Amino acid sequence: MKRFEYKITKHSADTFDKIIYFCSKSGRCGIDEVSKNQTRILADILNNQGRKGWELVQISFGKDGVMVYWKRSIKDGEK
Repeated sequence: MKRFEYKITKHSADTFDKIIYFCSKSGRCGIDEVSKNQTRILADILNNQGRKGWELVQISFGKDGVMVYWKRSIKDGEK
């Protein structure tokens, strides 16, 4: 049976200019105002963890930042 370990990382809104998925004050949400630099920052976070064997499970966006959920396989006898 495959076994996994999980971790959650938090990334402050200060890391992002418009927290990737942007909602205006009027409530309109979209990706049209997100700069390429912002998507690069998120890609860097994903790639850095991917190199360590972590697989993205989910990302939650909020006004204070981003919470990222990860998992990776563990072998019998680990942890």
